[in-house]
Amino acid sequence: MLNRIILIGRLTRDPELRYTPQGVPVASFTLAVDRPFTNQQGQREADFIDCVAWRKLGETVGNHLAKGRLVALEGRLQIRSYEAQDGTKRRVAEVIADSVRFLDRPKEGQTSSAPQENPDTEDVAFPDDLPF
Repeated sequence: MLNRIILIGRLTRDPELRYTPQGVPVASFTLAVDRPFTNQQGQREADFIDCVAWRKLGETVGNHLAKGRLVALEGRLQIRSYEAQDGTKRRVAEVIADSVRFLDRPKEGQTSSAPQENPDTEDVAFPDDLPF
């Protein structure tokens, strides 16, 4: 069986970086991904897809990405259920990221932490690190 998703899109907001009670980093963000066709008015619509990155990848996403950045994400679809505060059962679909590649540079004036000295290249590729 196979559960693989590849997305290219722009972040709709800054990632939200949190830590579990055990100290595990997790970043939540939403990607706007254009649909491959136009609507009846000739406009291209987008899907807004909730994504989650864990551990070192989550910290990297939370520290280096911001609203509007273009990324390629590879991961898997996860459907989970939970009980809301009002007692109703809810279901959430989200993409759990295995890798995130930055496809553009931060805009001028956009704050971003300096890249780590040895980024985990299996998780993230920084455009400056490409050999060509």
